[in-house]
Amino acid sequence: MDDGGRAARLRSFALGGIVGAAGAIATGRRLAQARTQGGAPRGLAAFEDAPCFLELAGEEAQRRRDDADAGASAPQ
Repeated sequence: MDDGGRAARLRSFALGGIVGAAGAIATGRRLAQARTQGGAPRGLAAFEDAPCFLELAGEEAQRRRDDADAGASAPQ
């Protein structure tokens, strides 16, 4: 019975290793393909062209300009 359990564990370990290696290879290929094709932007860069982000960035820029104008015209 002990030899059967050991064989089953070895078989499970080998199968897990094969599945893990296949996943690592697939991930490597996918990353390499994304680098060569340029791919879609990742992370926060994906949101920089979104209308809601552009609107917020425009509002913030306008607020900064208004604050700078108010500071420049204030008497000292």
